[in-house]
Amino acid sequence: MPSISVFGAQWGDEGKGKLIDLLSRDADYVVRYQGGANAGHTVVVEGEKYILHLIPSGILHPSKVNIIGNGVALDPFKFLDEVAGLTQRGIHVDGQNLRVSANAHVIFEHHRRLDQLSERWRGQGRIGTTGRGIGPCYADKAARTGLRVCDLLEPDHCRTRLGAALAEKNAMIEQVHGAEPLDLDAELDRYVAVGQRIAPFVADTGAEVRAAYRAKKRILFEGAQGAMLDIDAGTYPFVTSSNTGATGISAGAAFPPRWIERAIGIAKAYTTRVGEGPFPTELHDEVGARIREQGHEYGSTTGRPRRCGWFDAVAVRFALELSGADGWIVTNLDVLSGFKEISAAVAYKIKGRSVRDWPAATADIGEIEPVWAQHPGWSEDITGVRRFEDLPQNARNYVEWLEREVGAPIVMLSVGPARDQVISRGL
Repeated sequence: MPSISVFGAQWGDEGKGKLIDLLSRDADYVVRYQGGANAGHTVVVEGEKYILHLIPSGILHPSKVNIIGNGVALDPFKFLDEVAGLTQRGIHVDGQNLRVSANAHVIFEHHRRLDQLSERWRGQGRIGTTGRGIGPCYADKAARTGLRVCDLLEPDHCRTRLGAALAEKNAMIEQVHGAEPLDLDAELDRYVAVGQRIAPFVADTGAEVRAAYRAKKRILFEGAQGAMLDIDAGTYPFVTSSNTGATGISAGAAFPPRWIERAIGIAKAYTTRVGEGPFPTELHDEVGARIREQGHEYGSTTGRPRRCGWFDAVAVRFALELSGADGWIVTNLDVLSGFKEISAAVAYKIKGRSVRDWPAATADIGEIEPVWAQHPGWSEDITGVRRFEDLPQNARNYVEWLEREVGAPIVMLSVGPARDQVISRGL
């Protein structure tokens, strides 16, 4: 594993945290390159559940170097809370095993405030944002008015930059939304103080990761959200505000794209989505509710119930192709135990025409109709299975069908939440 990208191939919540944690055992560096604290990776270690929002999953393995790259929108307070929470649970965290890019953009209170206020105006067009300020932070980055981690370490410089930002943001908060403006001095004191607290973690992470690659270190790039939430390629505008698949690594980690040597997607054996936006295979009946309960499908960051549906081969095929995936991992296969019949979308019908490719040029993805294929299910509990040949015949048939339909090899199966509940198929 010289350098490998692991990314979600659906709308997030694919079980990336567990698999990234598993693959971290063989890595020297684990790099997070996009997203913010709106992502939540859940890892179960010896019965203990850890939910990581900003810190890479490699932190649960001693001796790994964990990187938060320049493409991450960093909430410094959430970051320190996460460090404190891990430390209290006996996980060693310091500036030696966790680094934060000096060039990562900072989420401020005005970003959170505007995120929440703006969502109220959208009505039926609301995005379903978590309200954590990620979108407004990335918007300021693109507008060249944002502040980076390095700005927090220079108080005079920070006052100038933050003062200019708040002049504009307070006008919006007060005059457009009718809310109380923020005080510059109070905000400056808070963020300069937090800057001093995170200073021991701050580094030129891009230079460090590039040097690690040249030194033949093993590097694992950790995607935060699913590929179908990509700002450019996903179901816009119901997406996140960054590039989520392997395509985001070069910019978000300051790492040359030709040095990314392998890409692995992760997808559930069915499909889920949190928040608003099109979801072609969503089930609004008791079957969808049953998948939710059997899969414990509630957001690790928000606690919101996830929307559930059958597997969507069109979306996963597109996501894997977009990132040039060498293979993919199927998670939550055990959740489908007990279903007499399992369905999956193999194509879409758009205005009477059947298509197998993702309809990126269609303005309203919500108008498409899935073309279904059905497969017999299985009743056996498969959480204890560790070899593919020991799975029930119908479970093996379903996996092999997914592999053929998507057109990429399935290199691993997850059959439960624990680290060891996996079946290797050649990863």
